[in-house]
Amino acid sequence: MSVTQADKAKKFRALHEAPGAFVIANPWDAGSARVLAGVGFQALATSSGAKAGVLGKRDGRVSREEALVNARTIVEACDLPVAADLEKGFGDAPDSAAQTISMAADVGLVGGSIEDATGNKDRPLYDLATATDRIAAAVKAARMLSFPFMLTARAEGFLRGVPDLDDVIKRLQAFEAAGADVLFAPGLPDLAAVKKVCGSLKKPFNFMVGIKGKSFTKAELEAAGVKRISLATSLYRAAMTGLLDAAKEVQDKGTFTYLDRTISTPDFNAFMKE
Repeated sequence: MSVTQADKAKKFRALHEAPGAFVIANPWDAGSARVLAGVGFQALATSSGAKAGVLGKRDGRVSREEALVNARTIVEACDLPVAADLEKGFGDAPDSAAQTISMAADVGLVGGSIEDATGNKDRPLYDLATATDRIAAAVKAARMLSFPFMLTARAEGFLRGVPDLDDVIKRLQAFEAAGADVLFAPGLPDLAAVKKVCGSLKKPFNFMVGIKGKSFTKAELEAAGVKRISLATSLYRAAMTGLLDAAKEVQDKGTFTYLDRTISTPDFNAFMKE
């Protein structure tokens, strides 16, 4: 019997309710999703930066339709719960965030995040009232679904040039009160900040690994109160680093020693469908 969307949703919620922290890995296509499922991750999530890279675009330049097509390929590649980085909901109005959640559910996703970043360099964050209204609208859309879609609310200050911890906490608490299931503040500077944020919230907190000098061990994050650890674009960047290193060796040296470090074709094919 195939795993239903409702089954995936229940499993995803159970991961957030179980003791300890868990890692949610971020694939960028069907093949990377099957590899990550094959090595034992229990849930997956899309990455806005990785899906943009696959399309040859910069982060933030992907349309809602492109993002959801990418998400569907990942959902259909495996039986794991899949959540999505839905950026700001692909529109400024609360209705845009709500519509994005409904559309996300239609492609098989069981969770997704909405952030408070505007995409406008002159006004990088929505004001608190607007940001909260957008989360409330997304929550309402999620609650109208026939399964428990997990809505994550993101406070983006530390990534958008507004590194005010008190403001981030105030925003996360407002999003929590608006009904968000998971809270997320990427770019926190240290474990003390992580611990302070987690101690200020009642709902699960997601920590994003992927920034040099601002990524910590699973044990350290768990001790600080983190429930979910996402990997953002880091796996995609690791794969692209391998590509660049190999390509430069061939182009600059005319040698092919990178082959000695690659997975064999039979071993790689073991992760793929027949």
